[in-house]
Formats: sequence, C-alpha cells, structure tokens
Amino acid sequence: MPTSPEVQAFASGFPVTLLHIAVSVAMLLAAAAIYIVLTPHKEISLVRQGNVAAAVDLGGVLVALAIPLAYSLKGSTSLVDVALWGVATVAVQLLAFRLVDLVLRGLPKRIQDGEMAAAALLVGAKLATAMIVAAAVAT
Repeated sequence: MPTSPEVQAFASGFPVTLLHIAVSVAMLLAAAAIYIVLTPHKEISLVRQGNVAAAVDLGGVLVALAIPLAYSLKGSTSLVDVALWGVATVAVQLLAFRLVDLVLRGLPKRIQDGEMAAAALLVGAKLATAMIVAAAVAT
C-alpha cells in the first residue's frame, strides 16, 4: 500500500527533528551547568532554601540561553549547523552574562539576600542580551 508524500516526509524528517531538539536541549543544559559553576552565588542551593530571587534569576537565565539556541536551531540546516551555531550562541551568551554581572556588580549579593528587584533587573538585562544575540543569528 503506497503512502502519501506527506507521510513519507514526516517519517524521514521527524527523527531528524528529534535529534536536533535533543542536541539543542543538551546544549541548553550544558550551558546552564556552566553558568551555575561560573556564578558567584550558588543558585541551586539558594533555590532549594526557598530564595525566590535566585529562582527568578535562574529561570531567566534558562530562558535567555534558550532564545538564541532557538534562533540558531531555526536557521540551521543540518545537525552540524545546529551544533556549531548553538555552541557559538551559548558562548556569546555566557560572555554577555558575565559582562552584565560585572556592570551590575553587587546584584549577586542582593540576590543571595533575596531581593526581587535585583533579580528582575538581572533577568531583564540577560533577556535583552539574548534577544540581541538571537537577532544577530537570524540575519
């Protein structure tokens, strides 16, 4: 029984899509782990202790890392492309995060102290850099 071209395209394309998603999610998790190691405060411990500011900051970091990864995934045509652009955007994002932390010094200590205003500003700055990196990748 012959299958339609749509079903054939799905059957051949879906496994590739899953592989691209898996590679992108692995890069997101690796980038988040690197970020956690590089931050001056121990966000996971703070989140476990109920520090809402740390949770907001870490959640914002995950979104800010995912935005450029999503754009690099959208523009990629192969698994190698996904990996190359993904690593490049993650590296740029981590550098941008570090610069934001340096410019807005004192905020990590305020996040440790549970200050939501500091977390909101830090998340905003990190999301802004993520959008700029994503737009650069999309061009």
